[in-house]
This record gives sequence, structure tokens and C-alpha cells, in this order.
Amino acid sequence: MTDPIDFDALRYIGWPWPGAPEDPAWQAMFAAHPQTRPARVIEQHRSGYVVADAPEASMKTESPPEWQRPRFPSHERAAVGDWVLLDGIRIVALLPRRTSIKRGAAGEHYHQQVIAANIDTVFIVCGLDADFNPRRIERYLLLVGGGGAAPVVVLTKADQTEYSEDALAVLEELAAQQIPLLAINGKDPASVAALMPWLQPGHTIVLVGSSGAGKSTLTNTLLGHERMKTNTVRENDSRGRHTTTYRALMSLPTGACLIDTPGMRELKPTGEETLAEGGFADIDALTLQCRFRNCAHQQEPGCAVQEAIERGDIDESRLQNYLKLREEVANAAAKLAQRQAEQATERKSSGRGAQWRPVGKGKRR
Repeated sequence: MTDPIDFDALRYIGWPWPGAPEDPAWQAMFAAHPQTRPARVIEQHRSGYVVADAPEASMKTESPPEWQRPRFPSHERAAVGDWVLLDGIRIVALLPRRTSIKRGAAGEHYHQQVIAANIDTVFIVCGLDADFNPRRIERYLLLVGGGGAAPVVVLTKADQTEYSEDALAVLEELAAQQIPLLAINGKDPASVAALMPWLQPGHTIVLVGSSGAGKSTLTNTLLGHERMKTNTVRENDSRGRHTTTYRALMSLPTGACLIDTPGMRELKPTGEETLAEGGFADIDALTLQCRFRNCAHQQEPGCAVQEAIERGDIDESRLQNYLKLREEVANAAAKLAQRQAEQATERKSSGRGAQWRPVGKGKRR
């Protein structure tokens, strides 16, 4: 007989509900594995996982044999932030995700990579130096928007520039869509205190951004001690080296959980994104007002988007990024549909159709 589950301890590492979970899918998983206990993935390595079932109570685990097969979909394996069921030190089941942030993996073949799971807020971190790139911020917002978590744009290194207000003004079209924008000094606890509304007990936050953006510095300040190694950036282009080499979940003094991630240079859509949820709701709404349904938003008469650009309501470079990302999402969606058709054929030919259970896509609760 297993020991009773300590839900109070689990809530310190982000357990989503008081007591037993109310989600029917979770209850079904517990019923199918009655002798197991829940734990959260706090580190993900090539060789395996580290999980915890209480603060400062971590252990290395063995993953299921099917996860180790080369053709097993990577997004159906556990990621940092996931909840799993343990039998001893062996993972026997992955609980359905509430939310996630994913990207298309590098390479010609279609794959999804889960960056973090079961998160409430994504801090999109960008430095107020040469790292500042509104188009990259929009790309991050696109990836975040479809996964169910709420984005917050955090501009670091405000102490190193006189142009913080100008940078915020450049992003005013995002602010108009109720996307929070903050400029902070990541080394100053008083400045970082502006993030406290999103760092409440039981909440999970993930930091994403390029190398050198200040994620590790911000993590150390939030923790209250130097845990993450930090490096200086190159002066000529503000690029940083990868100071964080793997994803890790940490408990903060506020009671929240923080996931730090390595810098990401390639941000490919998965094909599941919606541009309206990815920081382009204003442009998406304008496209419905164009005279022609197939308007390319270039020089067509009656183009509501071009009229908004002429009025100064929409920045033209932002429109070009919208069109670029729309094409990327469409191409990724076509690859996703092809991949799903191939999987359906494989399941049918092997007679496994009734046994296959995909990990659900994250949704807002």
C-alpha cells in the first residue's frame, strides 16, 4: 500500500488544484494507476528526468520504454513542468497538460518540441541593448498564444539605456491588446518587484528569450541568491553565450515556480498557432474589413490594413512580419496534417488505433 499523497507539499511545486484534481482526464489516469503517486518534472536531460513530489525533494527517474523509441513523438514525452505518475522511481504515465509552449523542431521532418508545460505565465525576456527586436518578440508571442498561457513582455537592462520609454512606445500596438509590457533592471530587486503580480503561490512561470537577454540574471534576483551562472555579452552585437544549458524548474520565495530555459535561436511555428492570439489581433480584425476576400494587403483597393498603415495605426514592418508568420504557420499546418495522416495510416495498418492516446493540446482554464 502506498503512502497518502501530500497535496500540501505538491501545491508548493505548482499543483493546480487543492486536494485531488477535478479534471476528469486526470481522475481517469489516477484510476488506471491506483498504486502510483504524482510528481512534477523539474529537469529534463538527454539521459532522463529529474522529478519532485515536494520542495527540495528531487529524484532521478526512469522513463517508459516507449518514450525511448526513436520514432516516438517527442511532444508526447514529458517536458519540464509536466505532471507524471510514478511507480517507485519509474514514470508510468504522463498526466494531460493544462497549457504548454511549443515550437517546431529544427530539420526537414515535422516534429514538435515542448519547451515547458503546465505554465500560467510566459515571461518573454528581451534586453534593451542590441538584443531588442520587436519582430522576435512577436514571434515569441505567436508561439505562446496557442498554448493557453498568458504572455508578459519583460524588457531587461533598463539601467543600461536612456531609451526604455522609447522601446515601450515601439511596442504600443501590443500594449493596446492588453499584453503587459515592463522595463526593468534584472539585477535590482526593487525593479524586479514589478513582476510580483505574476509570481503568486502555486503559479508557474517560464522565461524565454535569446541568449544574453538576461534570463539567468533575472532568475538569480527572483531566487534571492546566485544559482544560475551568468556571462557578459559581446559588446559589438550584445549576443550572449548559453549560460543555461538545460530547462529547470525552481521554487521561488514567493511560492511560485520558475522555469528557466536556454536561449532559443530558431522559433518555428508548429502549425497550431492562431495569429489573433499571438499579438496580431488588431491586424487580423482589419483583414476582415478589406473589400476583397483574397486581399494580399499590399496595393489592392479597399485594403483596410493599408488604410490603417496610412493613418499611422499599424506599423508597416509589423504587417510584413504578420504576413511572413502567416505563411510559416500555413506551411507548418500542412506538414502537421500530413504527419497526422501518416500516423493514422500507421495505426490502422498495425491495428493499434483504439490504443493510441495523444497528449492533449494545452487550453486556458
